[in-house]
This record gives sequence, structure tokens and C-alpha cells, in this order.
Amino acid sequence: MKRLFTLAILVLFATPLAAQATAVPATFTVKGAGFGHGVGLSQIGAKGQALEGKSAIQILNYYFPTSQVIPVVDTQTIRVNIAHQVAAIKISLTKNKSNNQWTLSAGETGTVATDSKPIYFSILGKQIAAGNLGIADYWTLRWNESTTTVVVPSESSTSTLAHGYLQLKPILAPGLGYRIEVTNTLNLRDHYLWGISEVSSSWPAAAMQAQAIASRTYALSRMRNIRKECDCNLYNHKYDQVYAGYSKEGEPRFGQLWKAAVSATNVDTTTALAITYQGKPINVFFSSSTGGATATSKDVWGTDYPYLVSVPDPWSLDGKLNPKYNAWSITVSQEKIAKAFGLPDVLRYAVTSRTKTSAALTVTATSSAGVKARLTVSEFKTRLKIPSSWFALPATAVVPTPSPIPAPTESATVKP
Repeated sequence: MKRLFTLAILVLFATPLAAQATAVPATFTVKGAGFGHGVGLSQIGAKGQALEGKSAIQILNYYFPTSQVIPVVDTQTIRVNIAHQVAAIKISLTKNKSNNQWTLSAGETGTVATDSKPIYFSILGKQIAAGNLGIADYWTLRWNESTTTVVVPSESSTSTLAHGYLQLKPILAPGLGYRIEVTNTLNLRDHYLWGISEVSSSWPAAAMQAQAIASRTYALSRMRNIRKECDCNLYNHKYDQVYAGYSKEGEPRFGQLWKAAVSATNVDTTTALAITYQGKPINVFFSSSTGGATATSKDVWGTDYPYLVSVPDPWSLDGKLNPKYNAWSITVSQEKIAKAFGLPDVLRYAVTSRTKTSAALTVTATSSAGVKARLTVSEFKTRLKIPSSWFALPATAVVPTPSPIPAPTESATVKP
């Protein structure tokens, strides 16, 4: 009887002790630095170097070694996607402009309406209906750029546009049927670049000029073809680069500073500065900030480019320059991290491989039952909304040896 009683006590206490041993955390805290993929130009780094007196060309030579900043022709027109895969959309004119009016054309048949009222477009089979104005294979909207701006809503934002013209075309979207693609076609040289909103217009002139050159290069390197899925060369958001249209150039006071920075990178009436390699615009990348050194293109995307190498980026870790992302901390719930890894629960996780600059490459989680699951850093960041690949850093992070910032080449200068 005594033995049975003893066994009963052991059973009663064994269950909570076992549960304690496999208890999973309710939350995880992920700590790191930087924001974005970290390849190429560090925008915070450009700001920091500009404040130290470096020129736009010096900044670009530093972040893209082996490249050259030289004049290239930039008189092309560019087609930018403003609204993607919409079933219906209302496009209107700004209310604070006088003499607002636009011209609406259906396909190749010429003008069908000249009006100032908003127009509601909707998909109708393989065609697009424009309110009670008719049905066409596609529609073109034009307006007087000196008196009118156009407002186009989309899923993520609303664009106010001043230049070029709009087209609405039906494009077959997998799993959705036909959807409307809204594009803005305009001059690359001035009108498109005036609307690029990648850095603050209050930043030092050299940093803005470096961004203008990088953004021009980005556009030139991706203008060879029209992408079928968006009827565009580029999207207007972070999948390419942020094009805010008139909302950027029309900023009180600061909009003029941004336009001046763009103009300073023009060489003459047909050419402007771009980052090149072997005479052609490079496959340029930029992001907000890093974990202390930029990443290589090979580490992030698996493709090696001689000008997309790792360089020290101490400015990104400066709390004054980068107060939000020089050091960040994010709390992730047990439910979210378990779902991200496809596990019933997560007992712990660890970075299981890193780049030479300490950025994470793979992350492995272990469940309470000992089951492991691995994610690439891209999957981990996307599923859990992690700002950068520099997280759970070792006590001593490895960064490349600093090298002197090159002087600008004589063949290219930025206007004062």
C-alpha cells in the first residue's frame, strides 16, 4: 500500500514538471539594426557622408566601387504603373485648381469627352467601361499640365499626378480574370524624377543628388521592355522605386529643393549623370540603412555584380542620423512565429548561417517536440515583418575593412 501511494505521488508531480520542461515562450524579441535589403547605396549613409562634405559622386563611387558616374542620354519617356489589377477605379481632378479639364479618348477612335467631372472606370469582360461615356478596349486621359493635376487612388496610396498622360488597359491577371492597369507615361529626364520620393527633400543637397543619380540609373536600367503583367516599365512603389508624382515636387519649399537637386545632375539638354559599368547603366539598388556594412548582391539574391560589394556603413548605426533603425527591437507572438515556420509551436529559434558581415542568411526554429524547420532570411523577414537581415547579431559583428572614399572622376561633375 505504501509503495502504491508513493507511485501516485510521483505521477501527480511528474505531469507539471514535464509541462514546465517543454513550456514555450509566449513571445520572442528580435533585436537588430538597419532597414531594407542593404545592397548598394545606403540612403542614411549618403546623408551622413553629405554632412561630412562629400559630393554626390564621391558618395556613389564609395557605395558602387568599380563603377563610373558619367553623362548618358535620358530623354526617353517612361511608363509607370499607378494602380495594379483593379476591377474598378474613380479618377478625378484636384479641386483646388482653376480651369480644370481633361480629354478622354477611347482606344484609337479619338476624343469622346472633354470634361472636369470624375470618371468611374470598371472592367467589363475584356474591355473597360468609362461611366456612361462608353466602352472601349482601352482609355487615354490627357490634361493641361499647367493648370490641372489628376488624382488616382490605389490599394496602398493615392497618387496626385501633374505630367504626361494616363492609360487604362485590361490585362489578364492569373486567377482574377481581366483587371485594369493604370499607367502614367511621362518624360524620364525631369517629370518622372521630380516625383521620386525615396529620401527627404530636407536632406543635404549632395545626398539628394546622389539619390537622383541612382534613381535615374534605376529607371534607365529597367526601361528595355514593357512588363506584360503591369503594362509598365516600373511600378510606382517599393517593388521598384517610390514615385509620388506631384505630391513630391509640389511640397511647399522642399519640393523646389528636390527639383533643384535633380537639375544639378543634368549635364546638358539631352544628357544627365548615371552610374555605369563598362559604359552602361548598372543594375542599381538602394535601401534606407544597414547593420553597419552593406550587403553583396550575391548574398541577398544569389547574383554577383562587381559593383554590388560590401563596404562599411557606420552612418547607419549613428543614433542621430538613423534614430529609428540604428537599433530596433520587435516583439513577435508565439502564434505568429509558429505560423511562419509551419510548426505547432516554437521553443527557440537561432540564426544558423550568416554572411561575412553578420547579416542572417537562414533561421532555424525548434518546436517543443524537437521538430526543426528552416527559413531563408527573406522568408523570415517577410512573414514576421522584420526590418532587415541584421538581427540576433553576435557579440562581435564582422564588417569589411574601411577604404578611403574615392575622389570624383574628372569626366563627371554635379552643378553647384
